[in-house]
Amino acid sequence: MFGSKSRTVLAVLAIILVAVAFPIQRTSQAQGEVTGTLNVMGFSLPDEIATVRVDQFKAAYPDVTVNITEGALDEQQFLTAIASGNAPDVVYMGRDVLSSYAVRGAIVPLTDCIDSMGIDMSQYRQAAVAQVTVNGEVYGIPEFFNSIMLFINNKALADSGLTPDDVDVSDWDKVAEINQALTRIEDGTLTRIGFDPKLPEFLPLWAMANGVSLLSEDGRTAQLNDPRVLEALQFTVGLHEPAGGRQAFMAFRDTWDFFGAQNQMVSDQLGVFPMEQWYMNVLANVSPDADITFKAFTGREGNPLTYATGNTWAIPRGSANPEAACAWMKTMTSVDTWVAAATARAELRAEAGTINTGVYTANRAADEVIFSEIVLPALTNETFKTGVEVILSVQDSAYAIPANPAAAEFKQAWQDAVNRVLNGEQSAEEALAQAQEEAQAALDEAWSQQ
Repeated sequence: MFGSKSRTVLAVLAIILVAVAFPIQRTSQAQGEVTGTLNVMGFSLPDEIATVRVDQFKAAYPDVTVNITEGALDEQQFLTAIASGNAPDVVYMGRDVLSSYAVRGAIVPLTDCIDSMGIDMSQYRQAAVAQVTVNGEVYGIPEFFNSIMLFINNKALADSGLTPDDVDVSDWDKVAEINQALTRIEDGTLTRIGFDPKLPEFLPLWAMANGVSLLSEDGRTAQLNDPRVLEALQFTVGLHEPAGGRQAFMAFRDTWDFFGAQNQMVSDQLGVFPMEQWYMNVLANVSPDADITFKAFTGREGNPLTYATGNTWAIPRGSANPEAACAWMKTMTSVDTWVAAATARAELRAEAGTINTGVYTANRAADEVIFSEIVLPALTNETFKTGVEVILSVQDSAYAIPANPAAAEFKQAWQDAVNRVLNGEQSAEEALAQAQEEAQAALDEAWSQQ
């Protein structure tokens, strides 16, 4: 994520930070004293889940003018803004890269914010909080919490004389057999992928299923050359072979109507794949009658397992209004705000006669209310009700890559390795050995600066 231009900006930023030594302003302000302008970067207003929460903040803090620069976080724009002294007041970013910004001083620790606003960090999911904690200090307030489960095309299984009970990802030999059985090639043309392992992005999930994290728990040691990572990569890359290899696999996958009514599940173009829960919501909207089964992903020991991702709020160094930023982060992730947004969604779905599969937050207390009082009591579609229950059952089994000061470089190293193998440029051993050296060098350099 951090390219050469970014590193240059970061270097300039570091010099400026040392020279200017921005004071970290306390955020201990009473609610009525929070005023001024709040500039928000990296966030958008695509739906009621966003707009209702923003409205909640505006109602609670009427003396704050909110300016949102809509769109995903632009790394160059963000870092340049900080380096030039024009930082936004609050920023929205992926939890997987937050630590890289934290250790470089681009965002500030939230100790004062949490204390002064009385933010209860125990209400957030532990895996999410761990992702935003660097050297023992919290740098972000977690927002969404994405989890992974299996999406199974029942028709594809039935065509091969199988049932969803036959899909057991704890048995990799059986996964390979099912992949072979479900893959369909007609007149030399691939018409169905049997099992999509979702590479490169889900390698951490497959490695953890094989008993190893890509990174040590303390965030200091890359474990990309661990034999169990190698085995996971070789196995998942091999799942592309029945389809004719990665090139044929991707050429076919790129034709799917992924977000449309003719998606790969109802069009019988895919047998099974692991996927984040938000895609269940997509299918509920466009294919409510899809003949599918949702099932928990498991490790090779048979225990439920998921790989957690999501975004977070953070305060950039140089924020002109950290008091309002802190109030924003608390409000946007509070139980009451999430419940208000989830209620609005439920009402809109009810009016439209569509299925509501809920909103999955990093706030455990909010989720308890959302699903026990809003979503499940009204959900009558048994297929999607099962999907919701599966996700709720695996959230406490979430794994996330430990926070580290070279998060972006580490992610780039292992993803590049997977792609080199998929593209036939290197063997799995060669690719992971190179990635191990790259990742460890980045980690060592970053930790040496702490």
